[in-house]
Amino acid sequence: MQLREARTVNREARTVKIVERVRRAYKRIAEVDRPEVWITLRSQDDVLTDAAAVDTSLPLAGMLVAVKDNVDVAGLPTTAACPEFSYVPAVSATAVARLVEQGAVVLGKTNLDQFATGLVGTRSPYGAVRCAWNPELVSGGSSSGSAVAVALGIADIGIGTDTAGSGRVPAAFHGLVGIKTTLGIISATGVVPACADYDAVTVLARELETATRATRIMSGYDNADPRSRTWPADVRLAASPAPRVAIPRSEDLDSLSPAYRAAFDATVASLKSRGIAYEEVDISGLLGIATLLYDGAIVAQRYSAVGGFLATEPPSADPTVAQIVRGAASPSAHSYVDDLATIAMGKRAAATLLDGFDGSDGFDGLLLPTTTEHPTIAAVQADPLGINRRLGTFTNFCNLLDMAAVAVPGAPTAAGDPFGVMVLVPTFDDQVALDLAAAIVGVDAPVLVDAGLDVLVVGAHMKGFPVHHQLTDRGARFLGDVVTSDAYRLVDLGTTPPKPGLVRHGPGLGAPIAGELYRMSAVGLGTFLAGLPAPMGLTSVELSDGRAVTGFCCSYDAAEAGIDITEFGGWRAYAASPPVRAE
Repeated sequence: MQLREARTVNREARTVKIVERVRRAYKRIAEVDRPEVWITLRSQDDVLTDAAAVDTSLPLAGMLVAVKDNVDVAGLPTTAACPEFSYVPAVSATAVARLVEQGAVVLGKTNLDQFATGLVGTRSPYGAVRCAWNPELVSGGSSSGSAVAVALGIADIGIGTDTAGSGRVPAAFHGLVGIKTTLGIISATGVVPACADYDAVTVLARELETATRATRIMSGYDNADPRSRTWPADVRLAASPAPRVAIPRSEDLDSLSPAYRAAFDATVASLKSRGIAYEEVDISGLLGIATLLYDGAIVAQRYSAVGGFLATEPPSADPTVAQIVRGAASPSAHSYVDDLATIAMGKRAAATLLDGFDGSDGFDGLLLPTTTEHPTIAAVQADPLGINRRLGTFTNFCNLLDMAAVAVPGAPTAAGDPFGVMVLVPTFDDQVALDLAAAIVGVDAPVLVDAGLDVLVVGAHMKGFPVHHQLTDRGARFLGDVVTSDAYRLVDLGTTPPKPGLVRHGPGLGAPIAGELYRMSAVGLGTFLAGLPAPMGLTSVELSDGRAVTGFCCSYDAAEAGIDITEFGGWRAYAASPPVRAE
């Protein structure tokens, strides 16, 4: 009875904290007085009602979410920043529904560059969204309102979309994290398309862990989305132990403002202290691909999405957006096919670059400045197309080439202003990008990809031993040091190179044996098993906490011929005792 009462008290205390979080958010909304951030802001009473009903045991319990207004939230208008386009969905977008199911609370719908067309945040009849820390500067778009809501300390999570960099550019301007997964990993059901083949739902947050947790919850196959994808059986679950990144040559950075160039150089200079090696590569081909998104026939996807609607000339259509989308009706079908061929060649070129060339080692990812400069609103109004095009120099090619990206703060400018970098990786290497991004900002890497199988190693595959690379080459992720139950004995098999064998004898007939636990993809584990030499094998092994994991074993005849070293408690301790081993 007392335990039940204590749990009830704790639950009620957590609910009070969630409710207070909502009250603080609305107080903050009043303090900052940024009405242009919101297109539809829910009433405080409605949000408090939702907050009070949250199951406090859920992973996102009480986290406040600002949703870009081209993403459906049940019962709230979706406008895509065009009042005449407005409709009220009966159900939320799959991504939003998954967040709410896990305890998140929606504050409202945020402003954006109309129809998600732009990287500036000024193309909206609801007003230009101003930078959170300097109202004369642009906020970055198109996920402008969501980014600013997070940057101002109102929302914990901002939901945006990213076709050309719309979730990454505003993150860079505000010192936020922006995660853009491999296309299709997060469902686009319930999202007004910009370019349907290249749209991605993205997350903005102040911390990498928060952004990753939300991304992990939103991820997952959705049968309602024809472009939905799942993690493949050979997905990499970790960056290399000694990671290498590619960085652009000096001439590939000519578009950077002087302040941003200095900040990027400072970020690169810090990599070695973060344990990351780097090498300059030629990315001019990738930058050429980037121009296709607005200047090539691929822009026809924008016309397919909303061109028919804008052809009716709605009064609130943004002139720049209307110009871009209406112009997308003109490319010929053969030009579109030509662009697709160019993109296919670009994918091969990007893969070749990261895999290594001329005999060099490959790279875990590509490190780039997120964008080129931070313009004023006035400058963008004077040159709406030119500046926007320049802001997408490094972001535009990512989705065309089916790459994933994580944007994080880099070294600040000399004036102390935010500057952002991003890690780009091949399709499905999202966890690798997160590991690299975490190293850059100096935090523990959160786990996004939880696929795979847990594998126990107790000998030559552990860190510092000869065949450890057989795990890391397969992208295995270190989970921690563990020990077995007392049902196992360990023997030195007398092989070259030296390795032990683990044999089950039964509860109490052995001793706890130290080892390391890794997570491997299904394909990685399969190829690992196929390459094991006799007398080694894999079987179910019981850990001291009762978990059963896949682990190494050896045949009984090999164990009988070996030297019992159970008393050492593990291979590492035995290997550190050469006088004893020699006996």
